[in-house]
Amino acid sequence: MTAFLDNTLSGLALGAVYALVALGFVVIFKASGVLNFAQGSLLLFGGYLVAVLHDDLGFAGALAVAVLATGVLAGAVDRLLLQRGGPDQAAAPVQTIVTIGIDIVLVTELSRRIGGDLLSLGDPWGDAVTEVGPVTVADSRIAAIAVSAVVIGAVFALFRFTPWGLSLRAAAEDTEAAALMGVRLSRVRMLAWCLAGALAALAAVFLAAFPAPGLERTTGQIALKAFPAAILGGMASPAGALAGSLVIGLTEAFVAGYQSDLHVLGEGVGDVAPYAVMIAVLLVRPTGLFGAKGAVRV
Repeated sequence: MTAFLDNTLSGLALGAVYALVALGFVVIFKASGVLNFAQGSLLLFGGYLVAVLHDDLGFAGALAVAVLATGVLAGAVDRLLLQRGGPDQAAAPVQTIVTIGIDIVLVTELSRRIGGDLLSLGDPWGDAVTEVGPVTVADSRIAAIAVSAVVIGAVFALFRFTPWGLSLRAAAEDTEAAALMGVRLSRVRMLAWCLAGALAALAAVFLAAFPAPGLERTTGQIALKAFPAAILGGMASPAGALAGSLVIGLTEAFVAGYQSDLHVLGEGVGDVAPYAVMIAVLLVRPTGLFGAKGAVRV
């Protein structure tokens, strides 16, 4: 029973962090139709900034700078590189391919800077743990659940109650109609990219925190586990991204926790489990858990 509770808490913490990254995928897709494969490198960039600045600015100051800088970088990538021909969703497949090149450039430079080091982000939780009944939980995991819940709630409120959120939902529903109604599509999608970058930087803190050894050059690859979470929930559904992330996080935690019982499947089964779950769900629901079938007028 103790192992079950431990795996459950670990899965919820992982799912909460994956949800931050998955929301970034979803909000960019809703605004521009682009699958942003550079999300992992943006996460690594934000984490790297926290690592190099926390000695001078303190953890809170370094995190604030990293969140802002990563958001600005993401917005600049969209505005200066992807929107060169205007906010045309017909160009989304080409822009998706461009994000792969951007990811390679960013990861190459950041990997050169990080090298083989493990960087500490100076987070205030350290390796502290808390006893929750029969389970010992790392404080970083409790913080991940609490902070992610607050931030995700704020993002959902942003979608629901702000003019930008209304514009985003209108653009996702019908781009041409939204433009005719005065929605500035270029600004809507640039702000969506800024938000996704900021969420990625915040997620980096918890992906590199204890029990992880620290930030390393492969940390950005961990963020790609949020991609099947976004697909699983439905790429245009923020609620689906949250649900998919929790499913992926719990799956990964339980597979890792019961690895000895699953040895027949191989030692690397934990790495492929999120993608196996994604494929299994898509075989039943091709549009994802919360995806809706689109109607096409002929």
